[in-house]
Amino acid sequence: MKDFSIIAKELRQAKHLTQTQLAMKLWVQKSIISAYETGIRQPSLDMLIKYSKEFGVTTDYLLGINNEKIITVNELTDNQINILNEIIQEFSKSTK
Repeated sequence: MKDFSIIAKELRQAKHLTQTQLAMKLWVQKSIISAYETGIRQPSLDMLIKYSKEFGVTTDYLLGINNEKIITVNELTDNQINILNEIIQEFSKSTK
């Protein structure tokens, strides 16, 4: 099971954000982000929710409870959602 510090850093790096850039997005100081990523400090419930929304993952994912990521499709059209579902199904076939 991964620790929040590792998950937080991986998510930030996957979005090509610096700690400073992420701190600005979450309205905290860079030192807070650094403390999370080094495991010195644990996030509050409010901060977990901010991370969840920023990176489009569940709080369970952030806490290392499961490794399932989610894709937010709220701003997509029904047609775009259907296309994404077809792509996901195609990729699922190739991994079996």
